[in-house]
Amino acid sequence: MTRRIIVGISGASGVIYGVKLLEILKTTDVETHLVMTKSAEITLAYEMDIKVSKVKALATKVYGPDDIAAAISSGSFKTEGMVVAPCSIRSLSEIAYGQTTSLLTRAADVALKERRRVILLLRETPLHLGHIKSMAAATEAGAIVMPPVPAFYARPKNLDEMVEHTVGRTLDLFGIETGSVRRWGEDVGKGAS
Repeated sequence: MTRRIIVGISGASGVIYGVKLLEILKTTDVETHLVMTKSAEITLAYEMDIKVSKVKALATKVYGPDDIAAAISSGSFKTEGMVVAPCSIRSLSEIAYGQTTSLLTRAADVALKERRRVILLLRETPLHLGHIKSMAAATEAGAIVMPPVPAFYARPKNLDEMVEHTVGRTLDLFGIETGSVRRWGEDVGKGAS
């Protein structure tokens, strides 16, 4: 079977995570199915010097945010799961409670009901109790809430290395080795006590 991962990019700050994920997966044999929200396209213009068309060109297949007939909206379309990078609180909450209003949250809901891996790179801080309850509900539904927290032990030299490490750790959860993770006890921290 072809390995497929759905990549969702929401409108939260940190769109670089979704772009880097697509760039890295492009170098693998994994088929990527992309859905970007309309607000993600706006955020992209604020945060990066790359056009939406270039981001979409990184994916194997692209779906519009309102495409209810998309393959990724059905459980019969086999995938390894989904990564939402970045994931807004709104998207997380819709996924947590199954109240989907877009293809991005519908695809995540479908992946969860099929017991597939769903990883949410939540981009929000500080958090209030409602956010924390939504994170708990998403976890109880089977998602993995993974705020993109930098690993400083890897001594990143720049933003790109920080993002690559986080994306590499995300793909670790799918068993995809990218070579972008400096691992504690292997590459760094040897002999530390």
